[in-house]
Amino acid sequence: MPVSNDSSDWFGHQVAPGQSVSSELVVSESYSSRNVAIPIGIRRGLKPGPTVFVTAALHGDEINGTGTIRAMLSDSSWELKAGTLLMVPVLNVLGFERHSRYLPDRRDLNRCFPGTAEGSMASRLAKVIFDDLIKRCDFGIDLHTAAVRRTNFPNARADLGNPECKRLAEAFGAGIILHGKGPKGSLRREATALGCPTIVVEGGEVWKVESSVVDCMLRGVFNVLKELQMMDGKPDTPENQAVIRQTKWVRAERGGFMSMHVAPGDSVVKGQAIASNSNLLTEEQSRLESPFSGIVIGMTTLPAVQPGEPVVHLGRLANSKIARRHEEHVATDEIQRTALEHLATNIQVTEPQDPVESDEPS
Repeated sequence: MPVSNDSSDWFGHQVAPGQSVSSELVVSESYSSRNVAIPIGIRRGLKPGPTVFVTAALHGDEINGTGTIRAMLSDSSWELKAGTLLMVPVLNVLGFERHSRYLPDRRDLNRCFPGTAEGSMASRLAKVIFDDLIKRCDFGIDLHTAAVRRTNFPNARADLGNPECKRLAEAFGAGIILHGKGPKGSLRREATALGCPTIVVEGGEVWKVESSVVDCMLRGVFNVLKELQMMDGKPDTPENQAVIRQTKWVRAERGGFMSMHVAPGDSVVKGQAIASNSNLLTEEQSRLESPFSGIVIGMTTLPAVQPGEPVVHLGRLANSKIARRHEEHVATDEIQRTALEHLATNIQVTEPQDPVESDEPS
């Protein structure tokens, strides 16, 4: 287990074993030449151990992770036994202050790592974050939500070809694990390539702190810390987690108003009706069916669509038996079940209607 970065000097503060300190990392300057700084909570255990970062709001409008880290910072009942934990509630402070996914120059900070010292604002920010924070860590957890006008059922995303990333994703216990290295320039991809295995966790919507998603993320972060022997206890994970290696967005075929027949986290079988499209007078125009057996990872929260717009994000499973097994485990896991129930309230889910037969001759 790595312990090379078990340092006492953090961003100008000497943090002794067993101590918690609030600090900040200066990453840039404003138009008025004032410092732009990222707030960081630092907690050290009494024993040596790995250094782990937990970050949120890398996209400035994705704040379920912010709510999660704030809950950790405000709760003194949990104890870090070993190592160092760096908690960053908002990584993209410039986007966060504008309620925006992007930086003021419209660049996506999560496509700019590891960054350069002479590049754009985004590239310079990425380099400071990468050099002064990420390079000093042994493991990482980056908390996200779906993009605007979408929602995600909580899921962990990791390069399952990397044994340590696989270990973190399984320990997190979201119930759904998506395989992938992540986009080029993303924090998790570049951190993992550097030698700091990092996973991403997605859950919920932008501009919200959803209690059910926060509960999933809190349990997951503590699970990882237990797995790394930084906290006492064993990880509390679902009995059987679904591993997804292929996903597909099912897109609208016609313009109109969608009636959704599934919710985030639902299991579906091949050929199942997942949404119906109708005009504003409720005359049905088309029906979308699942192209394979799988799990609803995410979906649109805006029912008005045009042709080609994404409607439901599905993760492929090997067969319908595995889909049913996932559904059974969600039903027995209280945190997952609560997440499914709460996220479903953000979407009007209806039963599909039988097709209306036409009186006209064929």
